[in-house]
Amino acid sequence: MSENNKGIIFTLGAYIIWGFLPIYWKQVEHISPYEIISHRVFWSFIFMIVFIIATNRLRLFKKDLKFIFKEKKKVAALFFASAVITSNWLVYIIAVNTGHILDASLGYYINPLISILFGFALLGERFSRVQWMAIIIVFAGVAYLAAGLGAAPWISLYLATSFSVYGLIKKVINLDAIFALAVETFVLAPFALIFIVFLEGSGQGNFGFNIDSLVMMGTGVATAVPLLLFALGAQRIRLSLVGFLQYFAPTIMLLIGVFMYDEAFTDIHRVAYILIWSGLILYTLSRFMQMQKKAGKNPRRRVSS
Repeated sequence: MSENNKGIIFTLGAYIIWGFLPIYWKQVEHISPYEIISHRVFWSFIFMIVFIIATNRLRLFKKDLKFIFKEKKKVAALFFASAVITSNWLVYIIAVNTGHILDASLGYYINPLISILFGFALLGERFSRVQWMAIIIVFAGVAYLAAGLGAAPWISLYLATSFSVYGLIKKVINLDAIFALAVETFVLAPFALIFIVFLEGSGQGNFGFNIDSLVMMGTGVATAVPLLLFALGAQRIRLSLVGFLQYFAPTIMLLIGVFMYDEAFTDIHRVAYILIWSGLILYTLSRFMQMQKKAGKNPRRRVSS
């Protein structure tokens, strides 16, 4: 099997898992999202450390940590990234377990566009007229949805913005994706453990010899495995293809919300999503053609992520 095909399988696998995760979180919807997020942070850290040791990356991990912790700005950025991604996870779990899977799905549809605007405003990136048209169409869809529902889709906007901020910080820090998750969860793991112990000591916790505990321990695997697949896949395929595949996750979430959990998909949603999908398809095709031209000018240079 070619490296490109392996990359597609790994990356697609990551997005498919992310798409089906709402079903996983629904198994513990009766538990406080704050308890769930505490377990997710703690067990993700445990899983990542075990993985790093098992794959003989501990020495490299320590080397990267020493390099990062020499710079105060990068240390501060790591702490901020940890807080941002944890808040993103928390809002996502609250959305799923309170019947707002469609809002979560919308957030991950518009996330790439928020990242694009960050790139324009903060990193000096520039876009073609077609790409600007695509961006305007997407935001027209979001605006239509907000006007039709009588309120801004705050869950969607928070998920999209917080994940974009997280991505921007990660770009600045430039730390290996696997090591980054280990460090980010390490920063908050002590606080998560203290909260878990407090809940158990006060009789409010749900951890013990039961199915709920297995599900909460499994949150570490559910968090880390798709990230590992993505890290393995994205380095093998073109960035434009990664951009196309990323829409599998919110599409699966949308279908799960509507057909499994009977969330309302109104005419307002339909029009808004048509606009959003149209804009995203237009932007993705434009980026793909742009990268094809670059590849044609530099045939020996492989364009990858």
